[in-house]
Amino acid sequence: MTDLNAKINDIFPGLVVRKDLVKTVKGNAIVPSYVLEYLLGQYCATNDEDSIQSGIQTVKEILAKHYVHRNEAGLVRSTIREKGRYKVIDKVTVALNDKKDCYETEFSNLGIKKVLIDSGTVKKHPKLLVGGVWVIADIEYEHTEDKDAVPWILGTLKPIQMSHFDYEGYLEARKQFTLDEWIDVLVQSIGFNPEYFGERSKLTQLVRLIPFCERNYNLIELGPKGTGKSHIYSEFSPHGILISGGEVTVPKLFVNNSSGKIGLVGYWDTVAFDEFAGKEKKVDKALVDIMKNYMANKSFSRGVETLGADASMAFVGNTEHSLAYMLKHSDLFDALPAKFYDSAFLDRLHFYIPGWEVDIIRGEMFSSGYGFVVDYLAEVLRHLRNQDYSDQYKGIFELDPSLSTRDRDGINKTFSGLMKILFPQGGATHEEIEKILKLAMEGRKRVKDQLMRIDTTYASVKFNYSDEAGKQASVSTLEELQYPKYFHHEVEVDTGELPEPIPANNASPSTPSAPVAPQSAKPELKEQHIVVMENQRGVSYEQLFGPYLKGATHITITDPYIRLFYQARNLMELLESVVKAKSEEDEVVVSLITVEDEFKGEQQREWLSQIQSSMLTVGIKFAFSFDNSGRQHARHIVTDTGWKISLDRGLDIFQQYDMNDAFQLTNRLQSQRPCKAFEVTYIRVGE
Repeated sequence: MTDLNAKINDIFPGLVVRKDLVKTVKGNAIVPSYVLEYLLGQYCATNDEDSIQSGIQTVKEILAKHYVHRNEAGLVRSTIREKGRYKVIDKVTVALNDKKDCYETEFSNLGIKKVLIDSGTVKKHPKLLVGGVWVIADIEYEHTEDKDAVPWILGTLKPIQMSHFDYEGYLEARKQFTLDEWIDVLVQSIGFNPEYFGERSKLTQLVRLIPFCERNYNLIELGPKGTGKSHIYSEFSPHGILISGGEVTVPKLFVNNSSGKIGLVGYWDTVAFDEFAGKEKKVDKALVDIMKNYMANKSFSRGVETLGADASMAFVGNTEHSLAYMLKHSDLFDALPAKFYDSAFLDRLHFYIPGWEVDIIRGEMFSSGYGFVVDYLAEVLRHLRNQDYSDQYKGIFELDPSLSTRDRDGINKTFSGLMKILFPQGGATHEEIEKILKLAMEGRKRVKDQLMRIDTTYASVKFNYSDEAGKQASVSTLEELQYPKYFHHEVEVDTGELPEPIPANNASPSTPSAPVAPQSAKPELKEQHIVVMENQRGVSYEQLFGPYLKGATHITITDPYIRLFYQARNLMELLESVVKAKSEEDEVVVSLITVEDEFKGEQQREWLSQIQSSMLTVGIKFAFSFDNSGRQHARHIVTDTGWKISLDRGLDIFQQYDMNDAFQLTNRLQSQRPCKAFEVTYIRVGE
């Protein structure tokens, strides 16, 4: 029980649940997480271990007894007949039988149809009419001689979702958390362990929630497989629906002109399109046209009548090429079907989540801590749809006048959504507002940059903003900083050759500068300051330190955090760079000054001794010493050639990766690892 988990339980009693319990109770029940967490919230919303174990048993019994497996539907129908009445957990849909003027229910797994349901229940829960809703229902059986009559009778029906919540209490509770704590609470609530994510990665995960709290928000995420792009839309909320990109039709999505029946956008807060990418996919042009109109104007036509809706749209799909390849040979929308590869459609997107920055989900990344019962958070987000926070940066920051109306709309809607998620109670500092504004601008800039590649008629704009004093700052995307060579060049003809990665450049998030010379050229050693953004790739010790270590005969490394296994491994990889930088016949003395681990000092010494033995065979005389005076905080590398390299994070510049997976490139090549945000300063201290 961490301090944060204890705090969540104390401030939100009965509304949080331990996130690993979902796997414990799920078994072979094919139900969304919010259904399981609804049940867990009834019986396990506590931090008392005995109560949790008792609650788990109760939930398992409920699922075993009442959840309908398709292969056991016949047995359940028989049970209903024999007992006369039975409670089931199933997904149901309702349709209007206009010939009989009545509503009829179909139970998905139970396999029974045409069960009568009263119009009052349908009016109360209109989503029953489209897409289906998970419910707990009492079914009765009454045999009749009338062969046209249905023997099944619906007793009670209760959708599995919260009926009400205290919004004012939620706002008061939010005030008791710092921003960092609150972000971690939300990350745990969607099922991830925040320890495995940097700040930028956490915020990227939370951007996926914006469609649930912002009306008519259009989001796209393209990236590699296995990064959890669709999970949030299928498992997280009873107010969102995930459909396959190949199943979309105008009647299903908008309106059936023959029946007058409104489609998914009329009933759901978020409609997400899975497997949206794929150049060969056939798409109805009429669907693209009506989507363009809806995404721009929040309306669509049914014959002569125009209807409105406020459903947000999320498009998720897999990319076919690496980021560098797309930037060199095409653009970041390269994987979309031809009909959607349309500048007018793409211009209506408010934010592009860079899926290539999101780690492939590994088992240890799932949370075993406490988070909100997702149904509670889903209701909070739904309530926030009625509010607008987009003006909260105005008067503090001003957007560049060159930005188009659609650029401003995209930035404002993303900013509003993130402010609702992070600061529903208000009270954000100017620095916090600026951070959120920059992220909102970056997501829209990613869309606009690619639009200007696709369609040269778009006017050039500046993604700049200014503060109250008139000081201007510019916003850059990470790929612009990481691959300036390909980003700023015109698209080249595909030769079938993959581009070489560009070294990290001397750039900050707001001030891109010229790229470092290619590695084949002799590097120029100079005093400089390098800023690397979170999730930036293409960075290695050899590239950062190699040129400055070359020719040195004595190198001193000062880092108080060479204590854990991964930190010792980082040291080993730095020494590999020293080996590559020196001549084979030379010897180099490397001295490490660190702090002895209070609890595992013996293990720490053993690792360092192993490194010492290993290095001796290649001409590196490695020695280590401990400074436990408590004054050891600085982290730097000093050479006898007159250079001091100051490291604000020491050698700990890479995000966590699976060291046990021998077939992951992150294990083999530092340049393939996403970085933490860090800074390096090169100082000349002597000749």
